Amino acid sequence: MPWAEQSADTTWRVRYRRDDGTIGSISGFPTDTAANDHIADMEVAQRHGTWIDPAAGRITVAAWAPDWLASLDIDQRTEENYRSFLTKHILPRWGTTALADITNLTVRTWEKHLRASGLAKTTVDSIIKCFSLTLGDAADEKLIAANPIHARRRGRRRRAHRTPRKVWAEPAEVLRIADQIARIYAPAGAVLFITAAWTGARWGELAGLQRHHLHLVDDDTGFLVVDPDHGALHEPNRGPLYLGPPKTEESARTITLPPFLIPLLRTHLGTNTHPHVFVTPNQELHRRSNFSRRAVRPAADGNTHIPNPTHRLHPIKPGLTFHGLRHSHKTWLIDDGVPEIAQALRLGHVLADKVQQTYSHVATAVEQRLLTGLQTRWNKAIADNTTPPEDTTWRTTT
Repeated sequence: MPWAEQSADTTWRVRYRRDDGTIGSISGFPTDTAANDHIADMEVAQRHGTWIDPAAGRITVAAWAPDWLASLDIDQRTEENYRSFLTKHILPRWGTTALADITNLTVRTWEKHLRASGLAKTTVDSIIKCFSLTLGDAADEKLIAANPIHARRRGRRRRAHRTPRKVWAEPAEVLRIADQIARIYAPAGAVLFITAAWTGARWGELAGLQRHHLHLVDDDTGFLVVDPDHGALHEPNRGPLYLGPPKTEESARTITLPPFLIPLLRTHLGTNTHPHVFVTPNQELHRRSNFSRRAVRPAADGNTHIPNPTHRLHPIKPGLTFHGLRHSHKTWLIDDGVPEIAQALRLGHVLADKVQQTYSHVATAVEQRLLTGLQTRWNKAIADNTTPPEDTTWRTTT
């Protein structure tokens, strides 16, 4: 219980006992009455659980950050990103600042300076988000009354920061890119690329796919399973690759395969004995950046600007990324009239309508129509493809 005591001839202070047994003090009251009025307000706030110890807010960001990081229970890559944001950006500017001295205005001014320094908008947004999470948890711990960072109410429009539309590809374009990947990288890379386009699976889900999660039932029926605990390959900034949960709970799912993929994958599995379905030509786990640099970028963008390359590659779909195959898959499903719930279940998405998500089910007929549409797209892509026969040997199945 707080109490008042005279601290000098003309001033009073309020003393209080903290949870850890130490004594806190709030000074500067001109009279005994003023000190007791403050005590009354303190006791009301304490009963409502809203009182904040003024000394708590004097903790600096540098002192609070290690405790905050230690409390996080997040993906390793995300934690590494947060540590990087703190070390490179947040602590150099705010490390010696008390939590209670941070205001939204000063943070937004700093944000403006970050943008002016040349950092990408997404990077600046991620830094501010990290800082906001840090301060939000400080508020939850009652170190400060509230998170000082809140959404902007005004600001000039920045057309240069408009998010570009994702590049997607038609089936014939995907097949031609796969042919070029087979030439410059390996046939296994072409199979990985085609599997991504015709399943809509994420990079980590396919790079982490293990043989026992791929089920090729007969000549035209099969499916792959994205395991809830080990269904994705994670790539930390430092340290070895590791298997862990996929992106969201909804990402743990079963993806049925169109008929043409069954013999293609069965033949592919016979080319190595690695526990994972898709590996590099050196029988190692894939890294996204390496596969993009060595396979996807040259195969999609072409290399006509390079003099005398080992293989001359013509541009097919410049700017297409591996993730763009996922957008391509969804576009195909929309074009085929596949119901939204079937799209969401296949891609591991969350529907905005929770009632529809809870009570909608994908009938066998709908799933079969979906697979038939994907098979038709493959057949048409093969028919429309004009690549010389020697570049298509990776498609041969036994």
